Amino acid sequence: MKFLFDLFPVILFFAAFKFFGIYTATAVAIIATVAQIAYSKIRHGKVEKMLMVSGVIITVFGGATLLLKDPTFIQWKPTVLYWLFSASLIGAQLIFKKNLIRNMMQAQISLPENIWSTLNLAWALLFLALGFLNLYVAFNYSQDAWVNFKLFGITGIMFIFIVLQTLILSKYLTPDDVKSKNEDGNKDVKDGSN
Repeated sequence: MKFLFDLFPVILFFAAFKFFGIYTATAVAIIATVAQIAYSKIRHGKVEKMLMVSGVIITVFGGATLLLKDPTFIQWKPTVLYWLFSASLIGAQLIFKKNLIRNMMQAQISLPENIWSTLNLAWALLFLALGFLNLYVAFNYSQDAWVNFKLFGITGIMFIFIVLQTLILSKYLTPDDVKSKNEDGNKDVKDGSN
């Protein structure tokens, strides 16, 4: 469900672009992201840092697109966001000795330290590559092709990466990890039936 929540602004951007064009789509994406932030604050009492950063970037780059009537800014937005994620993963590891991927995933799986480092680097390189790929498509293909790539291409690449990551990491699952997941799943089912 979180996956769809994260894709909400991109899906709305795609639909608005197909019917109304780039400027309406940009305004819709800004509004959808602000709505996501408000929903998270109301529902959970807090907003994830990544969502807040995304909100600031879409507002700045989307706002520039609307004010200057230049779609170049909104086309740069995914690249800036991906490169910021990449820099954060690398910077936190090198400067603060914090592995952000481990911080997000350690409740689900136990891994050796070298695997956490490799996983952190893999995500950083993925985001770096996605940033370059976005620019390549944005400035070498039609705007329509870029919008399609933004929804289907990026989502597909991320999906494949996550599936491959899961297959590789599955060999590190211990019986305790599986038992813990089953207990959490059963607890969720019981909680949902009341």
